Amino acid sequence: MSLLQTLFRPSFSSSLRLQSTCRRYASTSGASGSSITGEKPKEKAPAGQGKKAGSEPVPPPPRSSCAPDTVLPGVNYLKGQPPVVALADDAYPEWLWSILKPRVYEDDGPGGKKERVERRRANKQAIKDRNFMQTQ
Repeated sequence: MSLLQTLFRPSFSSSLRLQSTCRRYASTSGASGSSITGEKPKEKAPAGQGKKAGSEPVPPPPRSSCAPDTVLPGVNYLKGQPPVVALADDAYPEWLWSILKPRVYEDDGPGGKKERVERRRANKQAIKDRNFMQTQ
């Protein structure tokens, strides 16, 4: 298993909340940039600025990362087969677009599935933290 797979890397939105508590083992660059250079982070303009109030609504972004009829190199590994081509988003089943979302368990009281999952996740992270500290 790669070292980078085992490291906890929070996303950009969560790194702003957890900057003082998260450990960055593989990278010292943070979302704010203040950890190395001592500079303060630059303020971003709010998302709504610069647009007219009566402008057209923006269509939702496409679900897939490539346009239809794009040749996908490296997907076809069999000899003598035609190249694999991406289809339109509506040609794929609906479950495909939600398969990477994390599972959401309903709170079913003490000893329930949600509590067990959270406890196991916390235990795994505690073991990883303890093992990391033993190597330092």
